[in-house]
Amino acid sequence: MNDLTFRPAATTPQPPLILAVDDEASNLQLLRQILQDQYRLLFAKDGARALELARQERPALILLDVMMPGMSGHDACRQLKADPATAGIPVIFVTALSSPEDEVEGFDAGAVDYITKPVSAPIVRARVRTHLSLVRMDELKETRLQIVQRLGLAAEYKDNETGMHVIRMSHYARLLGVAVGMDETQADDLLHAAPMHDVGKIGIPDRILQKPAALDKEEWAIMQSHALIGGDIIGEHPHGMLKLARDIALTHHEKWDGSGYPNGLAGSAIPLVGRIVAIADVFDALTSARPYKAAWPVEETVDYLKQQKGRHFDPELVDLFLQQLPAICAIKDKWAER
Repeated sequence: MNDLTFRPAATTPQPPLILAVDDEASNLQLLRQILQDQYRLLFAKDGARALELARQERPALILLDVMMPGMSGHDACRQLKADPATAGIPVIFVTALSSPEDEVEGFDAGAVDYITKPVSAPIVRARVRTHLSLVRMDELKETRLQIVQRLGLAAEYKDNETGMHVIRMSHYARLLGVAVGMDETQADDLLHAAPMHDVGKIGIPDRILQKPAALDKEEWAIMQSHALIGGDIIGEHPHGMLKLARDIALTHHEKWDGSGYPNGLAGSAIPLVGRIVAIADVFDALTSARPYKAAWPVEETVDYLKQQKGRHFDPELVDLFLQQLPAICAIKDKWAER
């Protein structure tokens, strides 16, 4: 069978594109019969051509034989995973090799699944459907993350802060989250939620947000409302990154001694993520230059954090934060203002 693209009648959106690779034309023909009603199909008879088509066409999934002349399926898979352009494409091996050792080698090469020959049509369809669903979930997660990041950036356009501020403080927060015992998933959710901390400033009038002089009592009350506005913008969520984002927006201006806003929470009544971001946000604000102030030296900022232990900040978190100071300074230098 020659290399070809099988395209069913045009639909909106188009069905996913699958690349099938096998040196036996009969095997490709069988996969075509199994999948052609639901997917667009692309075929290759050797590893080199598969790599070329994968780079050109970016299929949603690759069905890859192992035993092929020249480049084996394992070698082709390793090259796919080594190339940033194709590394994210899931690969399912379709092969007569069925020993546990063969499967281990396939997974070590980077495959996500293993189908043994002779293939069963229902199994092929089910495995393909499952892994395409996982790809779709990853795409939705990435899209959601980009929306959250863009919304956080929108708040920065309203304020004197910069995009570098939210990057730095988010990485500070993640570092402190790991130090306090968060696992990698929890710490990554914190990293991605932290940029939303001041999203409520979208709702604050420019005359207040950008006022060069000190705010009066009425203006300060309006400014403080950005925490509640941020919580309303993000909305209520039962779990996950958006729940963290809402907790952070609502509570990162609360203080350990109860003198913060908007609800005067104190001590451990303040969610942990709010206490973490309070330290990360203040540290970056103080050590960064702004139109209305010079950057504080790190040493002076450290002294301030120590002075505010038990007042503004959770004392234990301050100690953990300062234990990470070399890594904090590395982040500060990496994401310095350009």
